[in-house]
Amino acid sequence: MSKKFTAVDIFSGAGGMSIGAAMAGINPVLAVEFDEHAAATYKENHPDTNVLAKDIKTVKPLEHVEKHPFLLFGGPPCQGFSVANTKTRNLDNPNNWMFREYCRFVKDLEPDWFVFENVVGFKSFDKGRFAVEVEKELQSLGYETNSSVLNAADFGVPQYRNRFFIIGHRKEKGGIQFDFDSLEKKPKVTVGEALKDLPSLKNGDKIKEASYKKVTHVHPYVKLIRRTSKKALQNDVTHSRPHIVERYEAIKQGENWEAAKKRGLLKTYSSTKHTHSGIYKRLKEDEPAVTIANYRKSMLIHPHEHRGLSLREAARLQSFPDDFIFKGPLSFQQQQVGNAVPPLLAKAIFEHILKATH
Repeated sequence: MSKKFTAVDIFSGAGGMSIGAAMAGINPVLAVEFDEHAAATYKENHPDTNVLAKDIKTVKPLEHVEKHPFLLFGGPPCQGFSVANTKTRNLDNPNNWMFREYCRFVKDLEPDWFVFENVVGFKSFDKGRFAVEVEKELQSLGYETNSSVLNAADFGVPQYRNRFFIIGHRKEKGGIQFDFDSLEKKPKVTVGEALKDLPSLKNGDKIKEASYKKVTHVHPYVKLIRRTSKKALQNDVTHSRPHIVERYEAIKQGENWEAAKKRGLLKTYSSTKHTHSGIYKRLKEDEPAVTIANYRKSMLIHPHEHRGLSLREAARLQSFPDDFIFKGPLSFQQQQVGNAVPPLLAKAIFEHILKATH
């Protein structure tokens, strides 16, 4: 791997962006992730990368990696910006200032390129002023920048998932402005196409490995994600109690908790006034999935089976390769999937950066 295409991944989580980088031919040499389980997942799947399971505030990047890597990427914690999290959506949330650490890494390392990503709510936060200020601060470090919102479904990911990106190129290196509009869009991939060969499961199943279903036509997306895998791994489904399963049974594809309420199955809810539309959502097989966030808490339902999604199914809908292994307790693994940037979305960005650089 060419030394000039090295990368640093901060706030890395399980490493979805690094998988995309590796697919594009970029070599992550350093990753920083505070959560021990996500860091263990990263290390499992990137054994040659130096993974620091530390608070980023304590990390001095130049002690771990040479100055001027090709690329720095990552997304600071986004609890404060998520539209779904109104309680913490304010400027005082300490997580909203973690971008200072991102800027410190840019300043110290002076990468050729940086990719800053976050939830779509980042763009509208504080009436859009916050995103403008963050971009200006990154520009002041010597970068030509551009920003936009991208939907993963436009890049071959079987999921509607909007993410906000600021991408910068060092002015000393030419100051290329990243052209979001010229990113190549891919045909939509549906839930049914993406999951067709994965094993049938029951509520609460914990099956370490299972055979793929035999299908007459293997979709190109499935071929891409399966790579050389011979078995479907980590087929783990949260065990839902009987009254939860009864709700699942009442909900058809595309419907949510309201369908269960109509049948009198939400009596344990004191109020549904603030219930999110994504709760108890049964995925439609003929469309990309809704956003895979904390799919255990939101209780996303399999298109046909009366159960929640398995870990492998959720990973498939995020475009993680089938040989990607998640570490830690199941609830942490599920959160790692939900927090990730889909690898295929990252790959599309990184390939475009390489194209723009040549």
